[in-house]
Amino acid sequence: MRNLWLFLVRYNAIFWFILFFVVSIILVVRHNNFQRSSFISSSNVFIGSYYKQVNSWKSYLSLNETNEELAAENGMLREQIQSLLQADTTADTVRIIDSIEQGRYAFIVAKVANNSIHQKNNYLTLDKGSADGVEKGMGVITSNGVVGIVLQTSPHFSSVQSLLHPDTRISVTLDSSEVIGSLVWGSSIDPRYGVVRDIPNHVKVEQGEKVYTSGFSLFPAGIQVGKIVETGITSGESFLDLKIELSTNFSNLHHVYVVKDLLIKEKEQLEADSQDNG
Repeated sequence: MRNLWLFLVRYNAIFWFILFFVVSIILVVRHNNFQRSSFISSSNVFIGSYYKQVNSWKSYLSLNETNEELAAENGMLREQIQSLLQADTTADTVRIIDSIEQGRYAFIVAKVANNSIHQKNNYLTLDKGSADGVEKGMGVITSNGVVGIVLQTSPHFSSVQSLLHPDTRISVTLDSSEVIGSLVWGSSIDPRYGVVRDIPNHVKVEQGEKVYTSGFSLFPAGIQVGKIVETGITSGESFLDLKIELSTNFSNLHHVYVVKDLLIKEKEQLEADSQDNG
């Protein structure tokens, strides 16, 4: 306390100066219109800049929440698009899909908790599981392409067999000819490329041609999986292999969509009955 009193006594002139200076400014601003308007204008600029900076920090800190909201909105929009329209990428129009496709697919938004891309057998872990409706065998996609197939689930997590796995096969179709083939990762260890197999060697294909899901597997039709970068790879007397650049950037996966086929059980039951009758 004594030290504080000595400090105030020693610097009392400075404190009195600050006090009188502030009081004089208040009197001038209060009783002069020009000074008052100038002060208010300057303070608005300062406060506005302050709040702008604060809001910028708040926006940065809430990026994760914003991304989750956008991913949820994208999932909802994807459901609406898939249930109503299917884009015709070769024309400027769209066509109504068959009534059996309407409302067939739902999309569960999930975050990637773990991901491998440089192993011989690659897997992902998602933060959604059976409690969220995720089941074994469901397809997983991003807004850019195909990711893989759900392998196992727990109540709150699920493991996914990545497209970058030698046992993953996805039915695809070429853009121009609509010929059906199988997309695999092949023996390559490069996560940027895959191979489309079982393409008849009489089919004319060109570099840059896009490749889409056919709708014959776990994924809705029309999802772009990549584009052809190399043709003419012979895999037999009657078939060609095509090297494609994958649309999905596996080194930068954050949010994905688990595809839930609402009619899958009906389809599987019908196919099982047909095999039994055969």
